[in-house]
Amino acid sequence: MPSPRLLVIEGNNRKTMAEHVAAGGIEASQGYSNLLRELLPGAIVDIAYPADTTALLPDGQALEGYDGVAITGSGLHVYESNPEVTRQVELVRAVLDAGTPVFGSCWGLQVLTTAAGGTVRRNPQGREIGFGRGIRLTDVGRRHPMYAGKMDVFNAPTVHLDEVVTLAPNMTVLASNAASTVQSAEIKTPKGTAWGVQYHPEYPLREVAVIVRRIGPRLIEEGFFLNTGDIGAFAEDLDALGKDPANKRLAWRYGISKNVLDKKLRVSEVANWIEFQVLPTRVKRGRG
Repeated sequence: MPSPRLLVIEGNNRKTMAEHVAAGGIEASQGYSNLLRELLPGAIVDIAYPADTTALLPDGQALEGYDGVAITGSGLHVYESNPEVTRQVELVRAVLDAGTPVFGSCWGLQVLTTAAGGTVRRNPQGREIGFGRGIRLTDVGRRHPMYAGKMDVFNAPTVHLDEVVTLAPNMTVLASNAASTVQSAEIKTPKGTAWGVQYHPEYPLREVAVIVRRIGPRLIEEGFFLNTGDIGAFAEDLDALGKDPANKRLAWRYGISKNVLDKKLRVSEVANWIEFQVLPTRVKRGRG
C-alpha cells in the first residue's frame, strides 16, 4: 500500500511567516506537518502556500489524491477580498468538492466556513489570546468523534481576533465559550466532511509565547499587557512551563489545565480526525 499522503495549507503570507520565524517560532505549516507525521508515522506531508500569489496550487484531481488536508492559522482576515484571501477560499472550496477530509485550526475554521457559505466577522468582544477558557461541548459535541477522550469543558491554546457569525449550510456547532459561540464545528458537504476549531490544538506553549512576543505592541494597545517587560515575563513563563509541564507554580498562576499541558489531550482533536476521518476515507479510496 502507498504511504498516507496529507496536505497542509499554510494560511499566512510570506511576511508573517518570516516575522514569526525571526521571533523564534517555526512556520505554522511546518509545525502542523511535524505533528501530522508524529500522529501518522510514515505519512508524506506536502505544503501549499495559497497566500503566495505566485505559488502553484493543487487542482481537484490532485486534491483527491490526498488522504487529508489540514489548514493552519493565519494573520489574515477572511472578510478582506484580496488575492491572498480569495485564493485560499477557492482552494478550500476545491478541497471540499474533492471530498477529501479537512481539519482547520482558527483561520482554518473561518476559511472553511466562508468556502461553505457562512460568514466571519471581527469579534466585537475583541481578541481571545493565550488560552481559550471554559470551552464547553454542545450536546452534539459530547457525542462527536472529534472529542473522543476529551473533557466536556476544557481550555486550549488560542489567538484570534475574528469569529464565525453565520453558519454555513449543514454546519453544526460542537463547542462554544463566552468569547465565541462557534469554538468548533463540523461541516457536511455532498462529498465529504470538514472539522474546524477556533483554537489551536497543534500549538505547544512555546509557539504561544512566540506569538505574544511577535504581536506584543498590539496586545499592549488592547490592554492585555502593561508594557514589554510584562510581555517578556509572561512569555518566559510559558517557555518554562512548556519545558516542565509539571511546574505546578506556573500552571496554577496562569490557570493552565491538564488539557493543555498533556500533549496527548491537547492534540486529541487532530488525532481523532486522523482516526475517524483520514484513515476510513483512505480505505474507501482503496489506499489503505
